[in-house]
Amino acid sequence: MLVGILGFIPGVTTEYEGMTFAGHHSTAMLLGVFHVSILHNVVHLLFGVLGFALARTAGGAISFLVGGGAVYLLLWIYGLIVDMDSAANFVPLNTADNWLHLFLGLGMIALGALMWQAGGRHRSTSGHKGTS
Repeated sequence: MLVGILGFIPGVTTEYEGMTFAGHHSTAMLLGVFHVSILHNVVHLLFGVLGFALARTAGGAISFLVGGGAVYLLLWIYGLIVDMDSAANFVPLNTADNWLHLFLGLGMIALGALMWQAGGRHRSTSGHKGTS
């Protein structure tokens, strides 16, 4: 959510006056590095809301991490394939976005797997009671 909010703050987002709703024509850059648009910021906000909603349970958090990580990896692949100056680059994406999506995707999936594994260990030990 923080990224979505920061994307709407002039100064934190450079070339703010050049922000468009969507597409590669937006000149706005979050932190002067990541290409953003109104649609891009709104997607980050919605992704954050979904994350908060799913974080209410361990299963929801794991689902968010693994599913969200998969979405980030798909965005990474999409960013590698799409021509940055084409109309297909509607989010918009740049090289910095692509690297961020790769690391976020891998990190989120790894974290989700670790949580799932830790939950399995907890479930297997919490159900056993010692006998005397």
